[in-house]
Amino acid sequence: MDPGKNTSNATGNWTDPRLIKADMAVGEYCFPEMPEVSGIRLGTANAGIKQTERDDVLVVEMAANSACAAVFTNNAFCAAPVKLARENLKNSPGWLLVNSGNANAGTGQQGVLDTKSTCEMLSSSVAGGDACRVLPFSTGVIGESLPLNKLEKAIPVAVQGLSDGTWENAANAIMTTDTRPKGSTREFEIEGRRVVINGIAKGSGMIHPDMATMLSFIGTNANVEQETLSHCLPSAVEQSFNRISVDGDTSTNDACVLMATGAAGNRPITVNSQGFEFFRKMLQEVCAELAELIIRDGEGATKLLRIVVQQALSEKEALTVAQTIASSPLVKTAVFASDPNWGRILAAIGRSGLKSFDIDRVVLWLGDVLLVCNGGVAPEYCEEKAQRVMDRDDITIRVLLGRGSASQTFLSCDFSYDYVRINADYRT
Repeated sequence: MDPGKNTSNATGNWTDPRLIKADMAVGEYCFPEMPEVSGIRLGTANAGIKQTERDDVLVVEMAANSACAAVFTNNAFCAAPVKLARENLKNSPGWLLVNSGNANAGTGQQGVLDTKSTCEMLSSSVAGGDACRVLPFSTGVIGESLPLNKLEKAIPVAVQGLSDGTWENAANAIMTTDTRPKGSTREFEIEGRRVVINGIAKGSGMIHPDMATMLSFIGTNANVEQETLSHCLPSAVEQSFNRISVDGDTSTNDACVLMATGAAGNRPITVNSQGFEFFRKMLQEVCAELAELIIRDGEGATKLLRIVVQQALSEKEALTVAQTIASSPLVKTAVFASDPNWGRILAAIGRSGLKSFDIDRVVLWLGDVLLVCNGGVAPEYCEEKAQRVMDRDDITIRVLLGRGSASQTFLSCDFSYDYVRINADYRT
């Protein structure tokens, strides 16, 4: 379909065909079949915080002696649940409590008290409950108080529904502006023992390092030493959730939690053990897949943009260039319009702040089409071929800086009309 031509909808009104995908994520996706993770149970309920169509409360229960690690937002205005979760992480956590529809951020001391109240609600509903061992998480509208009366009714329902195999229900319960639940899973063996890693995430807007506006909960039955778990998670997050951007904004509530129950029965994984590298690789794959699913479901997104920067002096330099391109509104709107306006990409590279930058050594590719070399347009550049690349749902921009051997990959998406509508109407 030609983006330059209008078409009529069922009501007879004329509309831009690029809006047809407004409520869909980029690419086909089916939530994976997730095996049970021994030692982890999940339960959901509907509190009706912002909507009543699907569950919006999640409770996760970990087996006794599980190891737990977490990474949180660096936003100075971090939400009350983030503050309490950081504190309770020191107390051998046994439960996670998540609500969507309300962020409980920007709510002052009352927000902290409300968060503690929800932890007490959960602890009183479970055997051996201890409010200090509950990690609370919230996502949704900032600046509004938690509806404690609704949560007081919903939390016991979620606890009553705790079971081993409800990962898709859990992924649905944590969504806000997401159009679909996001999950990833891996099965493998360590020392002949079957190991499972399951992960779910939510995120669609306010996505940018450091971290993206997201919640992610990952569970494994592997036996992993606490110190090793705390080492693996930040590394996996850095190469996945901190390599994506929808709109350049981060939030007050971001968090990623990794739980290891030890039920697989393998010897404890340490940084020096035989299974460490493979476990870390599988964890990285789960996080990377969840991060890409977030970008594919970016608010109003119609295209996935993969930016690969190579031949940089350092990974930091490569990341700076990639992130500058990914964050450019001019690049992102050109991608939405399927316009091969590569001058916008070149301008972003030029303003990325590289020192002693020789533009004659830069090579720029759009998919398999050479755009720029030797400081200007490539002699063989063909606008028609570039247009065919821009018409795709998945687009790769590759930049060779000609300065070194470091490289980085960063994911982003386009800016559509619908991004503005979603965020303009967010509270209505």
